[in-house]
Amino acid sequence: MATRKRPSYPGIQSIAIEGYKSLRTRKEISTPPLTVIAGVNSSGKSSIMQPLLLLKQTVDAAYDPGPLQLDGPNVSITSVDQILSRGASAASRVTSFSVELCIDGQRAKAKFSRDASGNLRVAEYTSIFMAGQSEPVTVREGMTDSTLRRLFTAALRKDDFPANLLKRKETKLTVVRDRFTLQVGISLHAGESNAVLPLSVTGGADLSSEVSRIIHLPALRGNPKRTYRTAAIEGRYPGTFDTYTAGIISYWQNNGRTEKLNQLKKDVEELGLTWKVEARQLDDTQVELLVGRLPHARQGGARDLVNIADVGFGVSQTLPVVVALLAADPGQTVYLEQPEIHLHPRAQLHFAQLVNRALKRGVRIIIETHSSLLIRAIQTMIARDDMKANDVALHWFTRSLMTGETEIATAELSPDGAFGDWPEDFDDVYLGSEAAYLDAAMEKAASL
Repeated sequence: MATRKRPSYPGIQSIAIEGYKSLRTRKEISTPPLTVIAGVNSSGKSSIMQPLLLLKQTVDAAYDPGPLQLDGPNVSITSVDQILSRGASAASRVTSFSVELCIDGQRAKAKFSRDASGNLRVAEYTSIFMAGQSEPVTVREGMTDSTLRRLFTAALRKDDFPANLLKRKETKLTVVRDRFTLQVGISLHAGESNAVLPLSVTGGADLSSEVSRIIHLPALRGNPKRTYRTAAIEGRYPGTFDTYTAGIISYWQNNGRTEKLNQLKKDVEELGLTWKVEARQLDDTQVELLVGRLPHARQGGARDLVNIADVGFGVSQTLPVVVALLAADPGQTVYLEQPEIHLHPRAQLHFAQLVNRALKRGVRIIIETHSSLLIRAIQTMIARDDMKANDVALHWFTRSLMTGETEIATAELSPDGAFGDWPEDFDDVYLGSEAAYLDAAMEKAASL
């Protein structure tokens, strides 16, 4: 059976990082609708995504924390020295790092470095700043009006608004910092007062907007609580997503989103976790999450519900993942760290079906995993034509034994789901352990 053509939605199409932890030299990965990141421990898997999370918690902050909020809900860092790449000695530490995304075919890049006083600053920012631009332009703080006019000559010719405004003697082009971005604006002088009118971005890659919409679920998704705060922000979820789970389920119940609730029930039952999930409003600020005590419904058990804190960790750790996949909008990126934690092997296989249903709605998913079963389930769906091979990227992370730098191998999937040569691990480890057991059992039998 041939797969139907999946509609294309704008989103993050590739990620390139340089100078961050073990990613000393520029490393880029493609991020099609489904991106799977795998590899041994401490190989740099998290390092490819952490810079994006730094940007997210910076733009999500209620105040301007400066170029980057280092210590936040998504990433906790106390010093820039902890993230700048280094070699064999501290003296070989790099002095800057950069984050580059391709968003809907356009590239945007932020580069960070220390100033003379040792403080972090936005060294460069590359993006589309004006509607008339055909290619991204790189700007720096302190650029003069004449330099900026030369950079944007072609764009100014295509846009009457800034071009006409800049004919006035009291107006100049300038660069101003806006959290982790640099924006081009028109400086307006009137007497002793001075104001900057930012030039709007039209149709170009926007780092701030894209990273703020990332749904992030870390590997440890908090201990289950007796009550949760009422909170739901559709489309944008500052911090980690697990804090919104109860609020979103309550919102779906109160607003007649029966299709979401019905699919949630099917998903958690398919995973063998519970047959029902219900949010009970306790007061204006608190919600209680109730789940079915048994994995499947039984006759007369309609109210056989318990608080989520009274069931196994599998439910409380997996429910936020299921809700995230259902809550995400087309084109929105969901980043899942080890979603298989606390899932039975059979549930890990079934989880791939939940992922595929989200993909068919246009959601973009990045999974960091150690589960060979999940990867095998994805391959199986490709072989069955339930998923397209070119909609999936498998990136394997290792570290050089000589330099400690991350190395990334990308598997090319064939239409039958095979990925050819793959760095030794996963299946080889499993087969090796099976062989070791059989050898030991045969030796024991022979000695009896």
